[in-house]
Amino acid sequence: MWVACASPSRGVAIMRGVGREVFSLTLDRLHDMPEPCVRCIFWELDPALAAGSIAGGEPGLDKESWLSSALLEWGSVGQILYVDGVPGGYVTYAPSYLVPRANAFPTAPVAADAVMLITARVIPGFAGQGLGRVLIQGAAKDVMRRGVRAVEAFGYLGDPDAPKSACVIPARFLTAVGFKTVREHHTYPRLRLDLRTALTWREDMAAGVERLLASVRSPSLAQGRRASDSGAAAPRESSA
Repeated sequence: MWVACASPSRGVAIMRGVGREVFSLTLDRLHDMPEPCVRCIFWELDPALAAGSIAGGEPGLDKESWLSSALLEWGSVGQILYVDGVPGGYVTYAPSYLVPRANAFPTAPVAADAVMLITARVIPGFAGQGLGRVLIQGAAKDVMRRGVRAVEAFGYLGDPDAPKSACVIPARFLTAVGFKTVREHHTYPRLRLDLRTALTWREDMAAGVERLLASVRSPSLAQGRRASDSGAAAPRESSA
């Protein structure tokens, strides 16, 4: 059972279960994200600015700057889940106007009534424990409280070993957790999750979700950045 509570060492937890705590992503907790995600600016900067940041060796600082601005502009844009005090996974989300890279995708734009799911990842060592379900449902509850009706995301259907796959969530994960394709594309389909669906998932989906999340190598919201190992931009391919 999960309950809201406070933790004297980390502040106010959004939820707490046996050995598990979920906290909003803040500047203090940013460095609890795994590498290379903590320095990934794929989504947070537009392609030109991201390339300059990477060339200048400052993606980590730009990541912090983006998070600070997003928190001031919109409030919480992510959650981190800890297992016995160790980071076990995280999720990030925001309105698409805070995610510059989103405009570079061939299936853009994200619908006006939806928030964009940027990243979702469970650390491989914690796969199969239901953490991904907890994170996605926690994000859904957070944005529902703000009056948001849906979450959308760009999925990836290309080569899983290609550099560009590092920062875009696999489409197979999104469909596994209830997202439906709203605009098809051979590489970057756009998918949508009705938030009422997210809050009524069956418990037995959890293990499969965890395996998929753990396989994500690394992804990031309306003024964007990029992962240091990815190129300058997600290629704008023609719609299939």
